[in-house]
Amino acid sequence: MNLPNKKKYRRRWLVQAPLGLILTSAGLCMTIESGFLKHEGVPAMQWILAGTISLVVMNAGLCVLIDALRFHIKATQLNDNL
Repeated sequence: MNLPNKKKYRRRWLVQAPLGLILTSAGLCMTIESGFLKHEGVPAMQWILAGTISLVVMNAGLCVLIDALRFHIKATQLNDNL
């Protein structure tokens, strides 16, 4: 019964880790872009909304990345127990 769980945890880790990195990087790029919008004289509501969305994307990426780490630890623990 441990082998299917190990494969499931490993698969979740292999999917979620790159997804978390992509989301975190995209959120960081979007945050920088919203800073450029601010200094270009774009209306405040536009760069504030862009900045808020970018921070949501970046934090979502960090959450997915941390969750992936949890599955990596579980798969490693199951591997050690076999």
